[in-house]
Amino acid sequence: MPNSPVDLAQVRLDNALALFEEFVRQTARHADAATLRGLERRFAERVQIQPSYWSQIKSRSRQIGERLARQFEHLCHKPRGWMDLPHDGSVPGAEAAAAALRPEPPADDNAPRDDDEKFIVGLVLTYYRRHPQRARTRLLDLLGEVLTPQPPAPAPVPARGPGSPPGTGASARPTADEALDLWRRTQTGVAPLKRKK
Repeated sequence: MPNSPVDLAQVRLDNALALFEEFVRQTARHADAATLRGLERRFAERVQIQPSYWSQIKSRSRQIGERLARQFEHLCHKPRGWMDLPHDGSVPGAEAAAAALRPEPPADDNAPRDDDEKFIVGLVLTYYRRHPQRARTRLLDLLGEVLTPQPPAPAPVPARGPGSPPGTGASARPTADEALDLWRRTQTGVAPLKRKK
């Protein structure tokens, strides 16, 4: 049976407050007193609303509409519809329905795992979207050591003995100029990205 508008508004408010409490617990786990200040503002930033708007929601002078409910779910990594279901056990079967909505853990090992990683990925994406060519060049420079395949370790070669031709022995390792040349060749092998139209 669908919730009435009044019930739905209360359920969404309760769930928004639960999300805030969850945010506080996660932040307070490794935080000092200075970090704990301004949690209301930081939570509002996380769900991409103004701190004053968050205050109005908490004081019940504003309600959480459909679009904002979906925004809360998306930004707090909850399944679609999570904000519309009670999670306090007051409605029989609601917990089972909520459990069915819980997202599967991401299968992609490259997906960000915590808020710090999400912050870094978001930062890089923002930079790339504003300056794609510059971002690509700088990132390739910064990550060159990681992206450049390491040459196989040379087999141990005995020191050059009398009568051995020059160029054999320990002096056969690649020079710094050869390593730089390898890096430049690797960069030229990367195809440029297509510009957005």
